[in-house]
Amino acid sequence: MVDTRFHKCSGPQTLRHLLDAAGHGAVDTDNPEIEIAGADELTAATAADIALAADKKYADQLTETRAGAVIVSQALRDQVPTGAVAVVADDPHHVFADILDVLYPANNSGALQRLLTGDGADPVLEEGVLIAPTATIGPDTEIGAGTMIGPNAVIGAGVTIGRNCVVSAGATIEYALIGNNVTINAGARIGTEGFGWLDLARTNRKIPQLGRVILQDKVEIGANATIDRGALGDTIIGENSKIDNLSQIGHNCIIGRNCLIAAMAGLSGSTIVGDSVLMGGNVGTSGHLSIGSGSGLQGRTAVTKSWPAGSNLAGAPAQDIRDFWKTHAALRRLVKGGKGES
Repeated sequence: MVDTRFHKCSGPQTLRHLLDAAGHGAVDTDNPEIEIAGADELTAATAADIALAADKKYADQLTETRAGAVIVSQALRDQVPTGAVAVVADDPHHVFADILDVLYPANNSGALQRLLTGDGADPVLEEGVLIAPTATIGPDTEIGAGTMIGPNAVIGAGVTIGRNCVVSAGATIEYALIGNNVTINAGARIGTEGFGWLDLARTNRKIPQLGRVILQDKVEIGANATIDRGALGDTIIGENSKIDNLSQIGHNCIIGRNCLIAAMAGLSGSTIVGDSVLMGGNVGTSGHLSIGSGSGLQGRTAVTKSWPAGSNLAGAPAQDIRDFWKTHAALRRLVKGGKGES
């Protein structure tokens, strides 16, 4: 469910009205009079929500969804469960994005507008909160006891921060729920808009980013690191995980507990990382993949597919470290063996 403390919803309204307002009144649907109150992912949607299944890779989730309505391609129509209304479109992703713009009309600017206008309740501060005079605290925020907010930090509307946290100078937090004993170092950006686009390299149509960032207890975020919020679900950093300076965590990533991610790592959207994973500097992933618990990734490893628990990886593209060193040794032998030959 989209968190309405961050994204105000215009619903409930009928599916017919939504399609008309989004410019898709001619789209084929079984029951245009169903009321839609919000949007969510297939796995989390309720009977009041509309969801999207744009590709056959979501077929299993589609058959199990409890969504009231689902936008699908013609190829997936027969897999929409009997309890859901099928909305059949030639380009389901575009139709869904247009409907999100109608349901959540301030999806890309609402938090900034509320911060500038002060629209909402005064911040709730527990005992012992210290806030620098030049920090900005938005409406409807909650900050726990013993937390310190540094100079020029910005805490966006609706954000909650737990107890004994440190938010250093120039950090910004929006669309986020922060646990206890969390450290956010200088210049970090928490809850920024995810990098989601349609019609690539032509119109570059923006996909609304309506999720949140959740930082669990004892997480540390390095200086100038960026954690993007989810598109519909959440970006989650697990308890006691530490992310180094200048790292980028894309939308809908889920990082487990006790992970260490070194500087300049870049995790593309929907990367799933298990517990106690170690990543060296400049590791990158291509997104929509998983790295199992207890894995170790050497610096500059480029992960392009999923790996099981306990993997030890190196290279670009990533491979088992034993294979990496075997390949490296074979290449060295070829180079040395070629010297002096005609």
